[in-house]
Amino acid sequence: MIALISPAYAEGGAPADAGIFNLVLLAGFVVIFYFLMWRPQAKRAKEHKNLIAALEKGTEVVTGGGVLGKVTKVDDAYVALEVSEGVEMKFQKSSVAAVLPKGTLKSI
Repeated sequence: MIALISPAYAEGGAPADAGIFNLVLLAGFVVIFYFLMWRPQAKRAKEHKNLIAALEKGTEVVTGGGVLGKVTKVDDAYVALEVSEGVEMKFQKSSVAAVLPKGTLKSI
C-alpha cells in the first residue's frame, strides 16, 4: 500500500507577492485607524478649544465634575464660577465640559 503513495517534498519557498500584500494590509489598518479614532478625537478637541476660548462673564456652564455655575471672572488658565448666591469657586478652564443655554440656572 505504501508503494502506491508517492512521497511529498517541500517546494522552493514563500511566494514573492506576500510582501506587497502585507504592505496593503498595513496601509488599510492605518486608514481605518485614522477615520475611526484619530479624526473624531481631533474634532472633539478642536470643539472644546473653541468652547474654552468663547467663555465670558455671564455664561452658564457645567464642569467635568458636574458642577453648574455662572462665569464671573475669566483668567488665562482659570475661570471663577458662581455656583450659589455669594459662593464662587475657581476652576481650570479645561475642566469646563459644556455651555448651558441662557436661563438654565434661575436661582443664581
